[in-house]
Amino acid sequence: MVFSSVTFLIVFLPAVLIAYYGLGGALTKSMTVKNVILLLTSLVFYAWGEPVYIVLMLLSVTFNYFAGREIDEAKKNGRDRQAKNALIRAVVFNVAVLAFFKYAGFVVENVGALLHTELRVPTLPLPIGISFYTFQSMSYVIDLYRGEAGLQKKFIPFALYISFFPQLIAGPIVKYKDIALQLGHRKESLYKFSRGMTRFTVGLAKKLLFANTLGAVYSAVQAHPAGEISAMTAWLGIFCYTLQIYFDFSGYSDMAIGLGAMFGFRFNENFNYPYIAGSIRDFWTRWHISLSTWFREYVYIPLGGNRRGAGRTILNLMIVWLLTGLWHGAAWNFIFWGVFYGVLLIAERYALKDVLPRIPKPVRHVLTLIVVMLGWVFFSAPTLGEAFRYIGSMVGAGNGFADKEAVFLLGSNLLVLLPAAFCATPVYKRLLARVDQKTLDRAKVAAYPLLLLVCVIFMISETYNPFLYFRF
Repeated sequence: MVFSSVTFLIVFLPAVLIAYYGLGGALTKSMTVKNVILLLTSLVFYAWGEPVYIVLMLLSVTFNYFAGREIDEAKKNGRDRQAKNALIRAVVFNVAVLAFFKYAGFVVENVGALLHTELRVPTLPLPIGISFYTFQSMSYVIDLYRGEAGLQKKFIPFALYISFFPQLIAGPIVKYKDIALQLGHRKESLYKFSRGMTRFTVGLAKKLLFANTLGAVYSAVQAHPAGEISAMTAWLGIFCYTLQIYFDFSGYSDMAIGLGAMFGFRFNENFNYPYIAGSIRDFWTRWHISLSTWFREYVYIPLGGNRRGAGRTILNLMIVWLLTGLWHGAAWNFIFWGVFYGVLLIAERYALKDVLPRIPKPVRHVLTLIVVMLGWVFFSAPTLGEAFRYIGSMVGAGNGFADKEAVFLLGSNLLVLLPAAFCATPVYKRLLARVDQKTLDRAKVAAYPLLLLVCVIFMISETYNPFLYFRF
């Protein structure tokens, strides 16, 4: 079940709100009751699409809960070695579970190819959201060991932290220390609810009106063999994908943040207009912020960060970006994508550090966007070979530089491309900031319900409604 589905919007969400504010609000003011309601409905949400793997998620919740208690008790009694061993066991457990379900097939397949023999591993569907809830679990035990987070003594709030349905299957990755107080002492209000509903509607519109429409264009381009498309078609296709993945993922993050606010929670932002970045480093401070932050705090800095000289910094960056690529998927194109960004960031830090400031900002912005689009080719392609063939078409090695299909696709989708590109920048927010607040508030009262109605119409009428980050 996805947020952009009729089932979620018309059936699941109203039922949860009635249970939460009816049973949890009108009949009792107990936060425990409210947390139980959210936990049970979150388990139903996950079981809707993954009834078998709910056992795996509950196993992860239980293991990390008791690991946290062991770490806390050992630290309180001065048994640092025991606390460290408990942390190591917890990290190994989490990584092992993630590696088994996500990478076992990839490893066995490549070992078999290396040994020129056919090795088989049972094909297991990837548990939805395992990368996200595993990283949340690890952040909890690591922060607890570091003394940066307090122990959660109660099982229900901890289980809710891991399984809360708004951010369960596609993030943003929420660190326990950022949400600990809210699990037991949050306050709901009409203001928070209305803001949350507004944010949810904006995210839903991003997904349905922009991401789905532009994704259909890219799918049409991808349906042709790379050697049969022109350079113009290839660039148009990857430009559509560039906007699709932004509106798809940032839209989901908006919906998650909005849903959290509707229940009194506050989640950190996950996107900050990444396509206005003037460098690759700037881009990664704006894109999927929760993942970048996680790798910086739990991998890059513990490895030494940039404190041990240039050589060690380069190694640390390459390790982080290799892991970032692998986190997104068990395939060579994701590995290459991670290495690609690692090399670029190293080049910016050292080889280009004196060159970039001298380049005019508009030129830096265009160059960054082109590099990001090239990166999305490797990210979106089914194989590494297909990615290189697609890039070949982008430089004219396919069906020339332009054809009728490119002109048709551009002309028929211009009314979506232009507003999508505009909304991927903060310009519209700056324009709205100049409008009188009372006038703006009155306009919102009419605009957001209308926008929600349009989204519902799109949901009912469309058959193309994928969500890209479910596979991670």
